[in-house]
Amino acid sequence: SILEVAMGAFERVRELEKEIEELGKELEEEEDEKLLIEYTDKLHEMDVLDGYNIQYKTEEVLHGLGFTNEQIIKPYKEFSGGWRMRVLLAKMILQQPDVLLLDEPTNHLDLPSIEWLEKYLMHYQGSVVIVSHDKYFLNRMVNKIVEIYQQELHIYSGNYEYYEAEKSIRIDMQQKAYENQQDYIRQQERFVERFKAKASKAAAAQSIVKRLDKIERIENVSLERPNIKINFQVNNQPGRVLVTLKDVTKKFGDNIIVQGSVAEIDRGDKIALIGANGKGKSTVLRIIAGTETFEGERVWGHNVDSSFYAQHQLEALNLNNTILDEMSECRSGKTELELRSLLGCFLFSGDDADKKIKLLSGGEKARVALAKVIVSKSNFLMLDEPTNHLDMHSVELLAEALNKYEGSLILVSHDRFFVSKTANKIWEIIDHEIKEFKGGYTEYLEWKERMTKQARDEGRKEPGIKKQESKSQEVSTKNQDTRNKTQEKPRVDNTELKNLQKKFQKIEQELEDLKKQKETVEAKLGNPDSYKNATKFAETENNYKAIQAKVKDAETEYEQLFEKIMVLESEAA
Repeated sequence: SILEVAMGAFERVRELEKEIEELGKELEEEEDEKLLIEYTDKLHEMDVLDGYNIQYKTEEVLHGLGFTNEQIIKPYKEFSGGWRMRVLLAKMILQQPDVLLLDEPTNHLDLPSIEWLEKYLMHYQGSVVIVSHDKYFLNRMVNKIVEIYQQELHIYSGNYEYYEAEKSIRIDMQQKAYENQQDYIRQQERFVERFKAKASKAAAAQSIVKRLDKIERIENVSLERPNIKINFQVNNQPGRVLVTLKDVTKKFGDNIIVQGSVAEIDRGDKIALIGANGKGKSTVLRIIAGTETFEGERVWGHNVDSSFYAQHQLEALNLNNTILDEMSECRSGKTELELRSLLGCFLFSGDDADKKIKLLSGGEKARVALAKVIVSKSNFLMLDEPTNHLDMHSVELLAEALNKYEGSLILVSHDRFFVSKTANKIWEIIDHEIKEFKGGYTEYLEWKERMTKQARDEGRKEPGIKKQESKSQEVSTKNQDTRNKTQEKPRVDNTELKNLQKKFQKIEQELEDLKKQKETVEAKLGNPDSYKNATKFAETENNYKAIQAKVKDAETEYEQLFEKIMVLESEAA
């Protein structure tokens, strides 16, 4: 089973269990002082190794990495490669080695599991060496970065943000040194060219040539940092509402994904659909895209032009086309040079663009499919794990482009850096319903932390995804539940909840109106003609500051009301 494979981390404890059992049987047959001493020593060793708690420890780690109680007793061979990697990761960290070597540890984990792993490793007593493309993970986890650059190791003492800042400074310094060296070389070469034919200067010229040959040339780092940008274009603007989900239900047998769920995607929304694996994130995305059957209603808004990126989209690629041909067939209006430049962002440089699709790996095909979505000029994008086959730089370019994208989007991604840079709303599937948080990923985490603390202080369950508990904890929980049922459940004041919801709707509309006013005034301030009349400009500027203050106050009230409503709703549940 999964549990048995992970418990293989405690090899010595398992040996001790057998030895203690055998010695116990021998002592039942005859009382021998030597056997008794050996038996006592084994028991002491078991205590030192904390051997009686290995099942609890193993269950705790497996639950942290996303396994349920039902899953951990199932055969290991029944699970996919990604889940098996989780088991092996659990086994490794349970062994508690002095040095833990982790190669892309977050690749097969969902967001809750990554967050658990971070907390676990932060308190790990040994050293940890990590190879990872997960920028967010590295930034939170490491205190030293070792980079392989120009065939050398470069060490930075700090997290990933520190590394980026320091590397930028170092590269700028190297580029300036390169340019200064090139100026010197050109000056010396001009001298050689001018005087090499003159007998009186020939020796000096030859000496300069020898000196130039011995100079250790500084690398031109500007060649490694091409200024490539990904630009999305939108053909048409849609109506205010792009997609409405009404009373949507989706089940796979007894497994309920969503039930009677209601949601809406508005113009300008950039939504990240997050949660644990198996919660149905990709299923909901397919429901929106129209590739998944469901009960209920999905209504498209006016003038919506959508594009969907997912792994199964690779089947739509023409295997006989070259990558460049495939991109050209999108009729984006881009020149061949522009298409080649775009493909460079997706790791197809130079002649790679002329490769046949049928010769590409699965990851390469995925990058081509994603590039096609980018040139589609759609005003609504649906993206399922778009960063899976991209390197760090490409992820940054894509995040920057989506941030500037004038259309709307909904995405599923386990890359927290990417989500934090692109999303302005968060959807999470909780209790088979789509819950919406109006704000970015960082604000969502801050809110969730506050709510968790508040819930803990008041003795309620944590919001969002609740971690699995071990079997021993389940028993105590069931007993506690039995005791709780004998107590009267406090009644929630529905009148208060309804009043808060009305206030929330009112402040939501007020906030939307204020933001429109702010945009109007910003447009006036951006007009060069507004500077001609100093008095009117001052009035406009003061008006802008007043609106800014109102927006800030409204956002504060919005957040406070939202938190109060969530608390009352959790009590009602």
